[in-house]
Amino acid sequence: MHVYIAVPVTLALIYRAYSHKSLTPAGILVAALTAVVHAIHPWSIFFALLVVFFLAGTAVTKVKHDIKAGLTLPSSGASGEEGARTHIQVLANSLVASILIFLHYRQLKIRSRTSFASEDCWAYKGDLLVVGIISNYAAVAADTFSSELGILSSSKPRLLTSWNFRQVPPGTNGGVTLPGTLAGFVGAFIIALTSVILLPFCTLYQNFEGEAIERSLGIEGETAWSLQEKLALVLAVTIWGGLGSILDSALGGWLQASVVDKKTGKVIEGTGGKKVLVHGSGKPDDTKIDNASRRVESGLGILDNNAVNLLMALIMSVGGIVFASYVWNNPLRSIFQ
Repeated sequence: MHVYIAVPVTLALIYRAYSHKSLTPAGILVAALTAVVHAIHPWSIFFALLVVFFLAGTAVTKVKHDIKAGLTLPSSGASGEEGARTHIQVLANSLVASILIFLHYRQLKIRSRTSFASEDCWAYKGDLLVVGIISNYAAVAADTFSSELGILSSSKPRLLTSWNFRQVPPGTNGGVTLPGTLAGFVGAFIIALTSVILLPFCTLYQNFEGEAIERSLGIEGETAWSLQEKLALVLAVTIWGGLGSILDSALGGWLQASVVDKKTGKVIEGTGGKKVLVHGSGKPDDTKIDNASRRVESGLGILDNNAVNLLMALIMSVGGIVFASYVWNNPLRSIFQ
């Protein structure tokens, strides 16, 4: 994308993160490098998705922050503020997308040298990597919206991984509520809408000299996208992203331990998304709190929150690519062409 847009926007976001202490120094560095990877791609859409995800995620995090802060306990024992996000948390949400963006950038460059194909637009049923990138941000946005807004639900969460969907304390990994689930689909819709507005869809059939010949809708088997197909893309991305939030809940409820303070009945959250250990359990430990007052509410404690988020993003990105490959009858080997 254009340097004169990417540079000031990146600097503004870095300053915002620094002034609001929303990221650690290492987190700011990794976020800046992530922005660079997104910005070097000739299409502006991926950098825009990163910015939209950051701003929308920050906005929902601030919604009734004081109330949310009182619903769980930080593992440090302090009350009130949530710590700055670390570089690991940044990577958990953006690493998969960054890798796919780099691969697509490389694909476009190779294609421009070996064929008459243009890198200026996305053909209907075309590059599968684009689907994976959009799927990543739809899923992580849905997860953020679901987590930040679902915890405010007036009804207690139900544990998705339990046989009877039993009630659990707010903040429990794997706990779901109807408002939280719906909020997840709203987050995915924001990414889907941003995508359909900013993606460089092919709208005209072009000959080898790049001259527009005639209108050629994708529904007729050609390269251009019709309005119907764009709307279908919005719907598909919204649903897929919302399912990503549900998958994250399932993975969290199964693989991530939720530790509860026995005295208050509140979930203890690990600093920076790390594990919270219970004394003698082999799970993460924090000596600042009397571990005898803790119990495991659910989960195996195999992964921490960051690993769960990264795994979910990987599954939904790769899954989106595979699903699009099947529906569009576009072989997966096209990724390497």
